[in-house]
Amino acid sequence: MYPFARLFALTLAEKRKPRLGILDTHHLGLTCLPWDIDGFFEMNNGRILTLYDLGRFGLSIRTGLWDTLKRERWGLVVAGSSVRYRARIRPLQRFDLRTRLLGWDDKFFYIEQAMVRGETVCNHALLRTGVTEKGRLTNPLRVADALGIDRASPALPDWVLNWAEADRTRPWPPEI
Repeated sequence: MYPFARLFALTLAEKRKPRLGILDTHHLGLTCLPWDIDGFFEMNNGRILTLYDLGRFGLSIRTGLWDTLKRERWGLVVAGSSVRYRARIRPLQRFDLRTRLLGWDDKFFYIEQAMVRGETVCNHALLRTGVTEKGRLTNPLRVADALGIDRASPALPDWVLNWAEADRTRPWPPEI
């Protein structure tokens, strides 16, 4: 089930915090709750992706994107992701969920997220996301204009560009 109680609490808390710059890292302290675990007594990989949603919500609220989305009647969509899992998160362990916008290209925004426990990066994700209007992608430059930020994206790291290029070669629709 989607963590609506966490989303509600996050929304109230984040609205009271200082604004973040569009490229700043958002931090969200969380605890692995009993309903977040799987049969191996660790945080479920599907729950990790769901909690990443909360990090993106928090970032959008603190950067002003959330208000812009509401004003323009835009939505958000995840168009692709790649996740590395490296260390388990066990029940009742606390961790820091970090989210930051890396930049954008002509269609998508690229977001990096990680769950960090102490000095250990437990998992790390790269997401290709979009802003939608009436079910269609909105040009990132339009979004930048609406946010009042520079239209020029920061240079995307090579590993992000390589991932995006590799994904463009993936057949769609899949032959499965």
